[in-house]
Amino acid sequence: MNKNNFNPRWPFLFNAVIDSFDLREIDLTGRQYTFANSLPDPTYEKLDRALMTTEWEFKYPMVTVRALDRGISDHTPLLLETGDPSFTGHAKQFKMELSWLSHEDFKERVTKIWNKPVGGQNSVQRWNRKLGALRKHLRGWARHHHGVYKAQKENLQSIVTDLDTQAEFRTLTNDERNQLESAWDDLIKLLREEELKYYQRAKVPDVLLGDNNTLYFQMVANDKHRKKRIFSLEHEGGKIEGQYNLKGYITQFYKELFGPPEENNFPLGDRTDDIPQVSSLENAFLVAPFTEKEIRDAIFDIDHNKAPGPDGFPAEFYQQFWDVIKGDLMQMFHDLHNGDLLLFSLNFGVITLLPKTQEASKIQQYRPICLLNVSFKIFTKVATIRVNSVADNIISPSQTAFMRG
Repeated sequence: MNKNNFNPRWPFLFNAVIDSFDLREIDLTGRQYTFANSLPDPTYEKLDRALMTTEWEFKYPMVTVRALDRGISDHTPLLLETGDPSFTGHAKQFKMELSWLSHEDFKERVTKIWNKPVGGQNSVQRWNRKLGALRKHLRGWARHHHGVYKAQKENLQSIVTDLDTQAEFRTLTNDERNQLESAWDDLIKLLREEELKYYQRAKVPDVLLGDNNTLYFQMVANDKHRKKRIFSLEHEGGKIEGQYNLKGYITQFYKELFGPPEENNFPLGDRTDDIPQVSSLENAFLVAPFTEKEIRDAIFDIDHNKAPGPDGFPAEFYQQFWDVIKGDLMQMFHDLHNGDLLLFSLNFGVITLLPKTQEASKIQQYRPICLLNVSFKIFTKVATIRVNSVADNIISPSQTAFMRG
């Protein structure tokens, strides 16, 4: 309600009922309130809500509730859509799961695929083809593993439940006790793997991993995924709706925004004397060959559990498999130093839009975030760290404040 003249007892009772049935409200998009009277100073209230159980959300994780135009009515109609869980607006992209790292044979599997010889005219082509081969292999392995995981989990739960129940009526034999302990340990490993899967999706740094928070992580991940959906956008010509129309409008908007600027040539020859110069020693440092240590340090300085670029490999992949991939990575840095690297072949990203406000309705109210491939981030990070070491000597500190590296 937009006014304070209400009895707080009723909302308290209403929330108590919601809690008692373990219900969650589906966030409303498009409007803040669902009712308005016709007084000169109208009262706005949210009288209509959509609630769901945890089981129902598991069945329809992409469920949404949108406010429609109310016309001359005092009530706003709501549209509940269960959504297509697999819809993302494009073909499903590969994404390496952090939980895969806990598998005993995963490193051996990755190493075997990575070390297979591939063709390519240069180091970047060979790098991309190795990633492509690994991506293809892991897609198939993940599909197979998902089915095996589900069967193992059901079998272990059945063993634990059966033996645990029997222990209430009789003493288990040594073999049964060992079987129960083994099944219990294996089940914990599987549940930890499942928890890590949703921890990666939820990205909640303040909640501990390994504290049986799988359900919480899954709910947070679902909420974040739903809030990223854009159903309509307003612009000067009216309202744009429909995934096809929205995709075209958003693409054109950012093409114009990020397109090449108009050429504006002006001479710099008369100004070079006023520009601070790096010393010969600093220049030698900046153009020196790249070392294995500085590349490794840059990789291990990248934050964990961040969304990867379009190739699907997060920073953890580079950190866990540094010894496996460093030869190919060092070759690309060597080619970069010699001027032979086609760096644009790594420079790919996915732009995702995050709302700046709770009820974002215009494209300007969304913040574009570009998710770059980690392989490209490594190059920019190494270069930034080098430049940072001499930047304060030639550039004002106020202009280097955001150069984190």
